[in-house]
Amino acid sequence: MLRRRHFQIRYNRFSQTLDNIGKNEGGIDKFSRGYESFGVHRCADGGLYCKEWAPGAEGVFLTGDFNDWNPFSYPYKKLDYGKWDLYIPPKPNKSLLVPHGSKLKVVIRSKSGEILYRISPWAKYVVRESGNVNYDWIHWDPEQPYKFKHSRPKKPRSLRIYESHVGISSHEGKIASYKHFTCNVLPRIKGLGYNCIQMMAIMEHAYYASFGYQITSFFAASSRYGTPEELKELVDTAHSMGITVLLDVVHSHASKNSEDGLNMFDGTDSCYFHSGPRGTHDLWDSRLFIYSSWEVLRFLLSNIRWWLEEYGFDGFRFDGVTSMLYHHHGIGASFSGDYHEYFGLQVDEDALTYLMLANHLVHTLYPDSITIAEDVSGMPALCSPISQGGGGFDYRLAMAIPDKWIQLVKEFKDEDWNMGNIVYTLTNRRHLEKCIAYAESHDQALVGDKSLAFWLMDAEMYTNMSVLTPFTPVIDRGIQLHKMIRLITHALGGEGYLNFMGNEFGHPEWLDFPRKGNNESYHYARRQFHLTDDDLLRYKFLNNFDRDMNKLEERCGWLSAPQAFVSEKHEGNKVIAFERAALLFIFNFHPSKSYTNYRVGTTLPGKFKIVLDSDAAEYGGHQRLDHNTDFFSEPYEHNERPSSLLVYIPSRVALILQNVDPPN
Repeated sequence: MLRRRHFQIRYNRFSQTLDNIGKNEGGIDKFSRGYESFGVHRCADGGLYCKEWAPGAEGVFLTGDFNDWNPFSYPYKKLDYGKWDLYIPPKPNKSLLVPHGSKLKVVIRSKSGEILYRISPWAKYVVRESGNVNYDWIHWDPEQPYKFKHSRPKKPRSLRIYESHVGISSHEGKIASYKHFTCNVLPRIKGLGYNCIQMMAIMEHAYYASFGYQITSFFAASSRYGTPEELKELVDTAHSMGITVLLDVVHSHASKNSEDGLNMFDGTDSCYFHSGPRGTHDLWDSRLFIYSSWEVLRFLLSNIRWWLEEYGFDGFRFDGVTSMLYHHHGIGASFSGDYHEYFGLQVDEDALTYLMLANHLVHTLYPDSITIAEDVSGMPALCSPISQGGGGFDYRLAMAIPDKWIQLVKEFKDEDWNMGNIVYTLTNRRHLEKCIAYAESHDQALVGDKSLAFWLMDAEMYTNMSVLTPFTPVIDRGIQLHKMIRLITHALGGEGYLNFMGNEFGHPEWLDFPRKGNNESYHYARRQFHLTDDDLLRYKFLNNFDRDMNKLEERCGWLSAPQAFVSEKHEGNKVIAFERAALLFIFNFHPSKSYTNYRVGTTLPGKFKIVLDSDAAEYGGHQRLDHNTDFFSEPYEHNERPSSLLVYIPSRVALILQNVDPPN
């Protein structure tokens, strides 16, 4: 009863805020179009209209190439509620006073009299020229902006996400471009059977090694990869392939940079952020938004809409949701699952209201859009409808799953793996709240950690991945477990699946961006796709398996099917068996034992055939199974299933059987 009251309170806060937006701004549709008036805009007459929110400023001015950087020749007029605007008429010959590509700055005179040069929070394009420390604001107003040619794809029935970073998408030691990703990586993603890409590090961030999580310019697509028009072409090309494109959006915090970021924009620490200690994240050393602020709501909701409308993104993965949801930001919190942890004074209700508004906006504008929450706390109803007091997200990340796999490969011998604990971790999710399962993401590959393949095979990946050399025990174990871990995560762990780029083929080593600590090296800030293209290397086997796993899911749809029924999790035999989407999944994790005539329960009568076998030759397996074999179930009850069949299960093998000829 207490929890019901909390959900009602949350819905009432959302509803009241939405009503206030309607009364004061004419509705959320108009409110979320802040980018149409704020910033700098060309008018129909060739003039320029400029608008900023700087409540702590004594004066606001525009300067740049167009006025030889005279800081005070174009003053803004002060409006109500901390807003300032400026109209600059066109030249007498009607030509543009501020042409495309011009450098600009907003000049702030603070209340202490200090003169500050700032980039507009609404800037659409910023660049850092060679040798410069800070970014420059470039007026982006091309005469021929990119025109989208392809419609948005329909929301996928099953979501198979390829987590991507443009900058590291080349095997060369450099920052790759939007063009490179469009021409070289998108075809790979399509070929692998993924129907969605989640794009990281797109919102402009001054520090490359932040992985895109210290945003400096929220409306600017990162210029280190190319131009805004080239990003639009990337999204459009993905749409032409039927691929949904999600943006990794960071509204949980912002960079502390003031010269080229939001921080101290108007000379105060309270413009977009909480003032004082509450406005700083102790672990991230970044600024925290004040979600109760009217203009901050306008800024963030407009930012959401900007990426949907201007670039054609199909939704978002919201980063750092746990930090947003709680005043303690998750720091030092263990989240045992006790419901008292999710309700009470520790919850930042203003942030939760913002997330509800953002989801409402996204799904109102584009009903087929997708939103995903990165929340480690397990906040109840985060993925429930807003009308029920939920957060309105479509999915949440199943963040316990990758931790479990890393724990197993690091801390336990294979024979000590606990089948029941694996199943519990993969199935521990709330009914009707959809999860994105993954064996590893970018988090697990970062410096200080290693990719799953590298944990399994380590230094032998440098010497023993050639097909011309015999399998070593380490490489054999690593390749077989890599496939099994990914398939059981894919099939049992959620209602969507995610893979970080390159990890599908067992990308070696770890991920590390150029920084002082590694002598600004790009060696680990790249993806070595050429490894899987080399027919003499075993990476191709993992790549083939990942491709066929995804394409079988596309045909059978287990991710969109109801949660699996697990009929067996045998600790001694190390066997897990379950049914989902009319398929029978069988995993033998035992390092050495194979089983002849092993009985597996099923609800499905009739003939079965193998449709995926991790032991097949094309996947680097040992070919111990005859794919011409027919398996027939019989009405013999086993493990709470009305029927069962007998099957040979080799050691370290994953099988999928399909009922191909059910009786009439």
